[in-house]
Amino acid sequence: MTIILVTGMSGTGKSTALDRLAQLGYRVVDTDVGEWIEDAPLPDGTGVEPQWREDRIDALLAEHELSGAPLFIQGTVWNQSKFYPRFDEVVLLSAPLAVMLERIADRETNSFGKATEERDRIVADTIEIEPLLRSAATVEIDTRVAVGAVVARLVALA
Repeated sequence: MTIILVTGMSGTGKSTALDRLAQLGYRVVDTDVGEWIEDAPLPDGTGVEPQWREDRIDALLAEHELSGAPLFIQGTVWNQSKFYPRFDEVVLLSAPLAVMLERIADRETNSFGKATEERDRIVADTIEIEPLLRSAATVEIDTRVAVGAVVARLVALA
């Protein structure tokens, strides 16, 4: 039983990689879809930020720990670090900012990043958040390579 968190900034290819893993028969959970996330206050009271619904993530992991099959979870949220001890790998997908912004401009399945203020947030988050993700990651994959190569590396971890 292997549980792998796939994390990274918008436009790095997380959803694309998970789609391919699902096509190969792996169990995947995209926490950006469904009721895995809620907007919740930050502990310091400075604002509200999307966070995992800890009860649901805990139940998912507990159920999966009994299955023996690999599980890939995709997400980039403020409270994901609470679950790091339960992941076998924390994989950061990364790409240069220009590549991420180009992908976001070209994608048709997700509207996030199309508006100027959203693009500005992606730039700011890449500067502020990506180094934190990198410091916690057990593996980093540069997604400028072909999607098949990214997926092969993820499969090798499972």
